[in-house]
Amino acid sequence: MLDFTSDIADDSLSSQTASAASVDDRALLDAYSNAVIDVTDRVGPAVVRVETGPNGRERGGLGSGIVISPDGLVLTNSHVVGSSKEIRLRDVEGHVGDARVLGVDPDTDLALLRANGVRDLPYAALGNSKILRRGQLVIAIGNPLGFESTVTAGVVSALGRSIRSVSGRTIEDVIQTDAALNPGNSGGPLVSSNAEVIGINTAIINGAQGICFAVASNTAQFVLSEIIRHGYVRRAYIGVAGQTAPVPRRHAVLASVENKMGALLAQIEPDGPAAKAGLLPGDVVIRLDGVEINGVDDLIRVLDRDRIGRRLAMDVLRLGRLRAIDIDPVERKPARGT
Repeated sequence: MLDFTSDIADDSLSSQTASAASVDDRALLDAYSNAVIDVTDRVGPAVVRVETGPNGRERGGLGSGIVISPDGLVLTNSHVVGSSKEIRLRDVEGHVGDARVLGVDPDTDLALLRANGVRDLPYAALGNSKILRRGQLVIAIGNPLGFESTVTAGVVSALGRSIRSVSGRTIEDVIQTDAALNPGNSGGPLVSSNAEVIGINTAIINGAQGICFAVASNTAQFVLSEIIRHGYVRRAYIGVAGQTAPVPRRHAVLASVENKMGALLAQIEPDGPAAKAGLLPGDVVIRLDGVEINGVDDLIRVLDRDRIGRRLAMDVLRLGRLRAIDIDPVERKPARGT
């Protein structure tokens, strides 16, 4: 006589387990969906389409923006605004209004606009991008390829990335995400599950899948405050052009420095701070104001607003010998259009 009792019990247990797992999966998917829906409902009305050019989207540029205050402050990308003097904002209900450019910062690909003649607009709050973690849920809202109010979701793929801006400077602390973005998403918000804007979508790698970037909200907050206060972002300037170059080992040993790389100066602007300080083409900067310089990006990063008008100590290698030079950075001229 065969006993099937054990098999029947096992099958029943497996069926119950599978059913419980299915219920748990549905609950997780429902929670995920509800999170995305909640963020979309809360932040979506604050997302606008940014149109530039003489006849709007037909002949001008098209991007996205996010309203960050009820009196009409709007953050977007500087490459969306470009040099256009005619800006229009279209909200989710189809209302169109003019806007003016308060300031642009090509070095971070950000621009600040103000909508004309409006008050009490729906707006979103800027969050703290420093508390983000890899794998965290994020939602991108924008107008990709002209399709208004499009929502995509993904995760934070990486933090602390660096990408090159249109001005040639490096944008630091960039957020990498796999939320699907397309042309037209530029300038739109990357939003956390708490409905806080933690990034401004800025770049897409052509040919790549699931690799997109957003300027961190903390960077945007800094740029926003600078533009409101000064009309542009203040940075120091010494009047050089250069490139990252290796430091020959024998020169490093002779000069007792640890640098493997430095900032090789290729051009010196006549009458600029560098020329007045005695810098020459071919000099390799390895330290500025006590900060080790391992390339042009380090040199650019050190020349911030806090070093305008201060005499700084600079160490350079010239023909293999270490030289100490004092230099007086000046304030860099604001970007065109600010």
